Amino acid sequence: MSDSSTPRRQPKPDWLKIRLSNGKEQQKINSLMREQRLATVCEEARCPNLHECWNKGTATFLILGDTCTRSCGFCNIKTGRPGTVDWDEPDRVLDAVRKMNLNYVVLTSVDRDELPDKGAGVFALTIHKIRKEFPELKIEVLIPDFKGDYSALRLVLQQKPDVLNHNVETHPDLYRTVRPQANYQQSLQLLTRAKKHGFYTKSGFMVGIGETDEQAFEVIRDLHEHGCDFITIGQYLQPTAKHLPVDRWVHPDTFVEYGRYAKSLGVHKIQAGPLVRSSYHADEAFEGEGVLTQAAAVQA
Repeated sequence: MSDSSTPRRQPKPDWLKIRLSNGKEQQKINSLMREQRLATVCEEARCPNLHECWNKGTATFLILGDTCTRSCGFCNIKTGRPGTVDWDEPDRVLDAVRKMNLNYVVLTSVDRDELPDKGAGVFALTIHKIRKEFPELKIEVLIPDFKGDYSALRLVLQQKPDVLNHNVETHPDLYRTVRPQANYQQSLQLLTRAKKHGFYTKSGFMVGIGETDEQAFEVIRDLHEHGCDFITIGQYLQPTAKHLPVDRWVHPDTFVEYGRYAKSLGVHKIQAGPLVRSSYHADEAFEGEGVLTQAAAVQA
């Protein structure tokens, strides 16, 4: 096993240094999102890949507003009391998809635990509208756990997304501090239910937030045992001083070890690397095979 840790409060290692740019495509998407009054998880979660992805003309839509009912220790999306549901939002997402000329779209959302359907209805309507106009377009949904509400999950599955993604985020021993309003077994059950309905399932988690390598391997095993087809693993980056600190910088070689281990278990596909996130190169990763390190994803 490689030594994957670095003392806290040290500068980011070279492999985490990001080259920023502000290309024409990025400016175009930024203008479009403001015009349509839409949010992206790229911005709200301060994704390190924003510049790269936006300059390629891709983005992950954040629906159901920009205010979450939960307060996870790692997430930069604001917490509070969300406004009323905007049922016109699916039409605005559709218009953005149309103008961006996408072949692959990722939809995610904040948690809306206060709603009777936990927000599943807006997910379903957005998928339905996109699918009706663009039947060949691939749709990936990165959904919350819906508080274990099976009827909410069925609303989404009935619209037949191509990829059903739900992140477990970390090892269950860390949920109390990392993801206090969620339940690890509930998340695994959601993935199992989707798989039993014949869907292609995907999940991801962070490293460097307090887990050990052995715990990372345990999460990989759990996801495999619950039928998960595709696993993503990335380095946790502290969004602000108010969030959980980075526990260690995980070396790229360790991500390769995670990938090899997952492959040895029979996981269909794994994307592992310091800057990998759930929807990082999601279109290319969906078409790829086997172990996809970050370098492989970038070069695909």
